[in-house]
Amino acid sequence: MSFSGKVVLVTGASSGIGAATAILFAKEGARVAMVGRNETKLSKVAQQCAAHGTAPLVIRADVANEEEVKTIVKKTIDQFGRLDVLVNNAGTGQNAAITDPNILQTFDTVMNTNLRSVVQLTSLAAPYLVETKGNIVNVSSIAAHCVLGASFMSYSVSKIGLDHYTRCAALELAASGVRVNSVNPGPVRTDIAENSGMVPPGQGDAMWDQWKSMTALNRVGESEEIADLIAFLASDKARSITGSIYVSDNGSLLKN
Repeated sequence: MSFSGKVVLVTGASSGIGAATAILFAKEGARVAMVGRNETKLSKVAQQCAAHGTAPLVIRADVANEEEVKTIVKKTIDQFGRLDVLVNNAGTGQNAAITDPNILQTFDTVMNTNLRSVVQLTSLAAPYLVETKGNIVNVSSIAAHCVLGASFMSYSVSKIGLDHYTRCAALELAASGVRVNSVNPGPVRTDIAENSGMVPPGQGDAMWDQWKSMTALNRVGESEEIADLIAFLASDKARSITGSIYVSDNGSLLKN
């Protein structure tokens, strides 16, 4: 799956799935624009990308900030002159139950990051993707397909919204030759739980180990596995696939 000459924009690229995705595309010859909030982590991932080819464009931006999102595609085009693949990976998993006093604040934060930013960034990127007959891969979650618990309401709603947005965008952009798909991971060993305050720093691995029992295969996924699926959907091997929701969950949904 060579991406030589292609330009790939990855949000949430400072760690986890986004970092693995940026590194994989770099290995496959792509010129990568990587977006995140943590400049220290972005720098480390950028070094790994550069070791495999062209140094990536590092964009420090918060996708929940409308003004900062406006700079992402512009900087990518200014640097590389084109855009072939958009990977909407940035997300947050902040929790609050319906009866919590801060539910609306949490809901707005999660929706702004997980869904609204995708709509905005897709709108900004679409004209350039039309030019290259490129494609979009959105990173969703199996939370769109099951109820994980009361405190996960905002996250689940954002992800089922993202899945349906994927289908709507796929239908609209198909006439222009642009494909749009979604990848829905189950438990994947990343630092999203620590970054979102779900668990204290340093306790993320223990949480993922506990979540093995949620899966039929008794294992949690690794970021590189999801990156492989993203790269496949972004490649010409998936040229007939659009509007599809791809689950990679080690059989979690079989037990929910």
